[in-house]
Amino acid sequence: MAGVKLSRRNRIKEGIRKKITGTTERPRLSVYRSNKAIYAQVIDDSSGRTIVSASSLKEIQEKGTKVDQSRTLGKLIAEKAIANGVQQVVFDRSGYLYHGRIKSLAEGAREGGLIF
Repeated sequence: MAGVKLSRRNRIKEGIRKKITGTTERPRLSVYRSNKAIYAQVIDDSSGRTIVSASSLKEIQEKGTKVDQSRTLGKLIAEKAIANGVQQVVFDRSGYLYHGRIKSLAEGAREGGLIF
Protein backbone atom coordinates (compact mmCIF):
# COMPACT_ATOMS: atom_id res chain seq x y z
CA MET A 1 0.00 0.00 0.00
CA ALA A 2 2.82 2.39 0.80
CA GLY A 3 4.28 1.89 -2.68
CA VAL A 4 0.97 2.85 -4.26
CA LYS A 5 0.74 6.03 -2.19
CA LEU A 6 4.32 6.97 -2.99
CA SER A 7 3.94 6.39 -6.71
CA ARG A 8 0.71 8.44 -6.72
CA ARG A 9 2.43 11.32 -4.91
CA ASN A 10 5.37 11.15 -7.33
CA ARG A 11 2.99 11.35 -10.31
CA ILE A 12 1.28 14.38 -8.80
CA LYS A 13 4.66 15.94 -7.97
CA GLU A 14 5.85 15.58 -11.57
CA GLY A 15 2.68 17.28 -12.82
CA ILE A 16 3.20 20.15 -10.40
CA ARG A 17 6.87 20.54 -11.39
CA LYS A 18 5.89 20.84 -15.06
CA LYS A 19 3.94 23.96 -14.20
CA ILE A 20 6.03 25.41 -11.36
CA THR A 21 9.66 26.47 -11.58
CA GLY A 22 11.61 28.73 -9.29
CA THR A 23 13.26 31.75 -10.86
CA THR A 24 15.65 34.28 -9.40
CA GLU A 25 12.78 36.74 -8.86
CA ARG A 26 10.33 34.10 -7.53
CA PRO A 27 12.08 31.04 -6.15
CA ARG A 28 10.21 27.85 -5.28
CA LEU A 29 9.21 27.11 -1.67
CA SER A 30 9.40 23.31 -1.58
CA VAL A 31 7.98 21.26 1.29
CA TYR A 32 8.77 17.71 2.41
CA ARG A 33 6.74 16.00 5.11
CA SER A 34 7.89 12.94 7.03
CA ASN A 35 6.16 11.20 9.90
CA LYS A 36 8.22 13.02 12.52
CA ALA A 37 9.20 16.31 10.93
CA ILE A 38 8.55 18.79 8.15
CA TYR A 39 11.21 20.42 5.98
CA ALA A 40 11.09 23.52 3.77
CA GLN A 41 13.51 24.92 1.20
CA VAL A 42 13.52 28.03 -0.95
CA ILE A 43 15.10 26.96 -4.24
CA ASP A 44 16.24 28.93 -7.29
CA ASP A 45 15.82 26.41 -10.13
CA SER A 46 17.48 28.59 -12.76
CA SER A 47 20.82 28.46 -10.94
CA GLY A 48 20.10 25.15 -9.18
CA ARG A 49 20.86 26.31 -5.66
CA THR A 50 19.04 26.33 -2.35
CA ILE A 51 18.73 29.84 -0.96
CA VAL A 52 17.24 29.02 2.47
CA SER A 53 16.30 25.82 4.26
CA ALA A 54 14.73 24.94 7.60
CA SER A 55 13.40 21.88 9.38
CA SER A 56 11.24 21.29 12.41
CA LEU A 57 13.86 18.89 13.81
CA LYS A 58 16.63 21.45 14.18
CA GLU A 59 15.03 24.89 14.39
CA ILE A 60 11.85 24.23 16.39
CA GLN A 61 12.45 23.44 20.05
CA GLU A 62 8.93 24.04 21.31
CA LYS A 63 6.54 21.24 22.14
CA GLY A 64 3.12 21.08 20.57
CA THR A 65 1.24 19.49 17.74
CA LYS A 66 2.86 18.94 14.37
CA VAL A 67 0.45 21.48 12.86
CA ASP A 68 1.64 24.14 15.33
CA GLN A 69 5.26 23.29 14.60
CA SER A 70 4.56 23.60 10.88
CA ARG A 71 3.11 27.09 11.32
CA THR A 72 6.17 28.13 13.33
CA LEU A 73 8.44 26.67 10.66
CA GLY A 74 6.57 28.64 8.00
CA LYS A 75 7.17 31.88 9.90
CA LEU A 76 10.83 30.95 10.37
CA ILE A 77 11.41 30.17 6.68
CA ALA A 78 9.72 33.47 5.78
CA GLU A 79 12.04 35.40 8.10
CA LYS A 80 15.12 33.68 6.65
CA ALA A 81 13.95 34.24 3.07
CA ILE A 82 13.22 37.93 3.64
CA ALA A 83 16.64 38.32 5.27
CA ASN A 84 18.14 36.90 2.04
CA GLY A 85 16.16 39.31 -0.14
CA VAL A 86 13.33 37.01 -1.23
CA GLN A 87 9.84 38.56 -0.99
CA GLN A 88 7.82 36.43 -3.43
CA VAL A 89 7.88 32.66 -3.86
CA VAL A 90 6.03 29.95 -5.73
CA PHE A 91 4.59 27.33 -3.36
CA ASP A 92 5.44 23.72 -4.22
CA ARG A 93 3.44 21.28 -2.11
CA SER A 94 5.37 18.31 -3.61
CA GLY A 95 2.31 16.19 -4.30
CA TYR A 96 0.87 16.46 -0.79
CA LEU A 97 -2.73 17.52 -0.31
CA TYR A 98 -3.13 21.14 0.74
CA HIS A 99 -4.39 20.56 4.27
CA GLY A 100 -3.02 19.86 7.72
CA ARG A 101 0.70 20.48 8.09
CA ILE A 102 1.21 21.67 4.51
CA LYS A 103 -1.55 24.25 4.80
CA SER A 104 -0.29 25.34 8.20
CA LEU A 105 3.24 25.88 6.88
CA ALA A 106 1.89 27.94 3.97
CA GLU A 107 -0.22 30.10 6.29
CA GLY A 108 2.75 30.61 8.60
CA ALA A 109 4.92 31.68 5.66
CA ARG A 110 2.25 34.17 4.60
CA GLU A 111 2.05 35.51 8.15
CA GLY A 112 5.83 35.84 8.11
CA GLY A 113 5.66 38.11 5.07
CA LEU A 114 6.15 35.91 2.02
CA ILE A 115 3.88 36.54 -0.95
CA PHE A 116 2.50 33.61 -2.97
